[in-house]
Amino acid sequence: MDHISRISVFLAVVKHQSFAGAARSLGMTGPAFSKQVQALEDQLGVRLLHRTTRQITLTEEGAVYYERARKALDDLGEAERQIHDLKSSPMGVLKVNVPTSFGRQYLTTPIAAFAKEYPDVQVEIDFDDRKVDIIGEGYDVVVRIGVMEDSSFIARRLAPCPIILCASPTFLDGHGSPENPDDLKKIPAIMFSKHGIESDWRFIDENGNKGGATLKKVFATDSAEMMLTSCIEGIGIAALPIFVAATYLNSKQLVQVLPDYNTDPELVIHAIFPQNRHLSTKVRLFVDCLSNSCQTLPW
Repeated sequence: MDHISRISVFLAVVKHQSFAGAARSLGMTGPAFSKQVQALEDQLGVRLLHRTTRQITLTEEGAVYYERARKALDDLGEAERQIHDLKSSPMGVLKVNVPTSFGRQYLTTPIAAFAKEYPDVQVEIDFDDRKVDIIGEGYDVVVRIGVMEDSSFIARRLAPCPIILCASPTFLDGHGSPENPDDLKKIPAIMFSKHGIESDWRFIDENGNKGGATLKKVFATDSAEMMLTSCIEGIGIAALPIFVAATYLNSKQLVQVLPDYNTDPELVIHAIFPQNRHLSTKVRLFVDCLSNSCQTLPW
């Protein structure tokens, strides 16, 4: 029996003023209780109880220990109740960072729903595409799109995010549809100019063979929305993330080019958060909310 359990036995004996009564209340035997109190006294090096055949009373040291121990166990019980309450009703600040375009298109509604369901959680959302210092900037959860590197953080997969080569039907009518990656070097392309991306497209074919193609850059921007509009307007072929292109592919305003080739590596949307032994309830519930909402993404 551990130290706290022995303290609980001692408190029960004092409360019932007998070993037998205390033992019955906890489903044990009187001799077993007596041994546990004796072990506690040996551990402390003092006598806690005066024992006679008629009654049990506290020694001076026992009275002091009883008051402090009772309060300590009461405080421990209260702490456990508060933790239980936090689990069922999370509270406090939840600081989150999400990618600008994807976040605005697909995460605003589930985040607002989370805030409405848990009004005691103060949600702080930043829409940002830069690489953030999760610990240094105090973020609880960061949503990112990419290839997850090994790190000390936990990354929960929310959804795949393939990059799709797209073009408008009118553009393909005028320039022809490429039949293989080598054809791309002759066809105008819209490039994403952020994060040091070069004018190359890396791909993997249906047989698992990897390769690359140089694109003929005629337009460059650091905005996914600008790439989308330019592609719809027929300026060139664009490698668009699926969350930007999905609606327009479904409506036939855009057509997937070279569908037998996938951009390599395939990107994934992750919810990233610090690795703690005990994950806070607000973080767990928030990530669950994101994960559930991503099950209905149009791709």
